[in-house]
Amino acid sequence: MNNEKAIEVLNSLVEINNDRIEGYKSASEETDSNDLKGLFMQFKNTSERCITELTKEIIKCGGIPEEGTKTSGKLYRAYMDLKAALTGNDQQKILDSCEYGEDKAVETYKDVFNNNSENLTAEQISLVRSQYDLIKNDHDTVKSMRDSEVTL
Repeated sequence: MNNEKAIEVLNSLVEINNDRIEGYKSASEETDSNDLKGLFMQFKNTSERCITELTKEIIKCGGIPEEGTKTSGKLYRAYMDLKAALTGNDQQKILDSCEYGEDKAVETYKDVFNNNSENLTAEQISLVRSQYDLIKNDHDTVKSMRDSEVTL
């Protein structure tokens, strides 16, 4: 097992979760809906829990956990801020932006399974799969809300 590669893979998941946290902070600021604010806080908490678990694994491998975000996350938040400014805090548009960010998170986790699972221990793969299920559930919630005609 190559610890360096495992650290790199796990840190990519830390980064995408950092993106989610920052994205949902922005989304929460862009909506006037208390229901959406609560939902976004729940999603932010999901990522905070994922980061805690990933950090423990990275440290066990002798690595240093990432503290920043991916460049794509910075672009995503800038896009969300611009979109919110142009749409006057339209909830449907905010959910569109959130789904875009959720798509990126799901893609990052899938990439680990498809291209990097050989760099992880069975325990780490189990952790990543469990986190993927949480992230995918959040993604599906946002998609369902966006697709429904009724917004909060």
